[in-house]
Amino acid sequence: MPTAVSPKPVLSPCIGVCRLDDAGYCEGCRRSGEEIARWIELSDAERVRIMDEVLPLRPPPEFRT
Repeated sequence: MPTAVSPKPVLSPCIGVCRLDDAGYCEGCRRSGEEIARWIELSDAERVRIMDEVLPLRPPPEFRT
């Protein structure tokens, strides 16, 4: 009898703080609105590149109080 294969989790920098700042970046993960919208369509390699090379270069969030 075949065993069910669990779906592979989607790589994501999301930390559950989902608000776009004035620059258009998420205050939690620092992705742009466009990157968030396209995330599910990206390959794992593209996601890793964005998380490792692009997001660290973004300015830190200015958290609202």
